[in-house]
Amino acid sequence: MKAIQLHNINDLRLVDAPPPIPQDNEILLQTASVGVCGSDVHYYHEGGTGDIQLSRPLILGHEFSARIAEGPQQGTLVAVDPALTCGVCEFCKEGSPNFCLDLRFAGSEDVDGALQSFITWPRHAIFPLPESISPEEGAMLEPLGVAIHALLLGKILPGMDVGVFGTGPIGLLTIQMAKLAGAGRIFATDHLADRLEYAHECGASNVFLADGTETGQILSATGNRGLDVTFEAAGDDGSAVETAIQTAKRGATTVLIGIPSEDVTQFTASAARRRGLTIKLSRRMKNTYPLAIKLVSSGQINLKSLITHTFSIDEFQKAFQTAAERKGIKVFINFSK
Repeated sequence: MKAIQLHNINDLRLVDAPPPIPQDNEILLQTASVGVCGSDVHYYHEGGTGDIQLSRPLILGHEFSARIAEGPQQGTLVAVDPALTCGVCEFCKEGSPNFCLDLRFAGSEDVDGALQSFITWPRHAIFPLPESISPEEGAMLEPLGVAIHALLLGKILPGMDVGVFGTGPIGLLTIQMAKLAGAGRIFATDHLADRLEYAHECGASNVFLADGTETGQILSATGNRGLDVTFEAAGDDGSAVETAIQTAKRGATTVLIGIPSEDVTQFTASAARRRGLTIKLSRRMKNTYPLAIKLVSSGQINLKSLITHTFSIDEFQKAFQTAAERKGIKVFINFSK
């Protein structure tokens, strides 16, 4: 079979590899579609994310859909939860599997991901999809899950003023979720003007170019009151964290979703302290797939408009470059293309 391996920084290779053999409680899957995530780009350009660094040739890809390759359900399209938890540690037992002490995650550390023709995965982490959901949408259920988890941390109530700073795929899905939760006004910022157009389509009522004047504009629009809940979803952009702090009202909640390249998050301490902010850092998601599938299949969340680039497996270099250059919104590598 074909597999895309990362051997070193900026060194992706298409290689021939033997197909995997399912172990106990695993099922053989034929990869359908894989989304190129920001963390994949970090691995590609930096050799890892945060304190996790590449230690061997690694197959990336954790946002993916696949088809069951054998057995009575052969051909069924499924979404796949990339996070495999132990189920027995303190955190799993208390209902926080995203903090699992023995977490294994596709396309990270010693676990190969989905950028290969076939992959084996435990049955309990596989979710059959209705025919209305496409392979690309199935792959996007993972980032939607991240947005769902972030929204639960923010505890949005109807009528609240909300800020989302950074309008990549996660930010845009957070906007959709905030709108669905009943947010009154949603303020969004980004360095790229075309992404602000997507933000407006996803439900943002007020959009601002992140050019250094956005904080003042947002505070002015709220009568200097500030926002009830703010979400930082920019990742590399340190200024988005500062904007999330500076535009939050007194007693507000700020949720940090993005992963910074330098593994450091900075903001003005006095601004956060004097506002008495609750600052939460979002760690992936937990048990979100059933809800995500329901929201997409019912039409309450729109994923189709965020699917902007699809490439074949042979075009993997172009796919990663497109994602790294932040062109469009969501980039996919389709194994059936």
